[in-house]
Amino acid sequence: MFAYRDACLDATKAVLKQGIIRRATSPLTGARLDVFGEVDGLAYVRCPDTGSLFLADVAPAELWSSLLKKANDLRRSPRAFHSDIAESRVENVYRPKLEWIQSTLVLQQIHRPSLIEVTTTPSEFLPMLEDSGVFRHSASIDETDLTNGRTRPQAEVLLLPESLDRTHDPKGLLESAAACLVPGGFIFVTGLVSSGFDMAVLGTRNVYLYPPDRTNCFSLRGLEMLLTQAGFELLEVSTPGVLDVEIVRAHVKQDEAIPLSGFERELLAGNDRVHSAFQTFLQQNGMSSFARVVARRKTA
Repeated sequence: MFAYRDACLDATKAVLKQGIIRRATSPLTGARLDVFGEVDGLAYVRCPDTGSLFLADVAPAELWSSLLKKANDLRRSPRAFHSDIAESRVENVYRPKLEWIQSTLVLQQIHRPSLIEVTTTPSEFLPMLEDSGVFRHSASIDETDLTNGRTRPQAEVLLLPESLDRTHDPKGLLESAAACLVPGGFIFVTGLVSSGFDMAVLGTRNVYLYPPDRTNCFSLRGLEMLLTQAGFELLEVSTPGVLDVEIVRAHVKQDEAIPLSGFERELLAGNDRVHSAFQTFLQQNGMSSFARVVARRKTA
């Protein structure tokens, strides 16, 4: 992962040398963004109203699109991830997402809808979606193309797998997504959230906070606000993450100088039963760092 992370950071810096758009106000509330900290020399800023985090500088759309495609190529490259990690992603990332989508559609009594995955193409997930038999038609479209209006398909279901985390324009992407979703259609969103335990404890020391994959890191409240503002009715908002405690433990093991409160140190010193119980608490109370949302486009 670290080779991939370093390559992403280098690629982001190279793109920003070609053009910069400075983000001064929150896309959620319009409030002036506060300084949050730096990740390898790249500044992050914070929405004072929601706690959502944003990379301070992004590049114009075409440059940002090229950066996302480069990161996607790196992600699929054996130079970045060993083959066993790729296999693990199928079982631990893609399959649970498919099961979540399928069970939600069954609950909502939606049978064989059309689906569009909004992502950086090409998509590793699309073949699994196509082979599942759940959808009448499945396709992937590039998030930057959708944001810029270069494509405007219509579908009954949209999937945004961490797309809002990567885009240079999260508000524009979601508004464009709403426009290509039929009234009453469903949107499935997943992403890392800044309000979750490991993100809140580690801040910029969290190795999972880096561009372009985490250009934006909304708080759970910020993510809810973004969807509501774009004309969606929230049906499910959950944080089923399972790794918050383990991520903090691993970081502290590598860097004992990470500042922790007395409670956090007592928690990490606890046994596996304590850690499991606390992770369950985080999941049940919307306080894990991995979020998933189901929403319906309002009909009026």
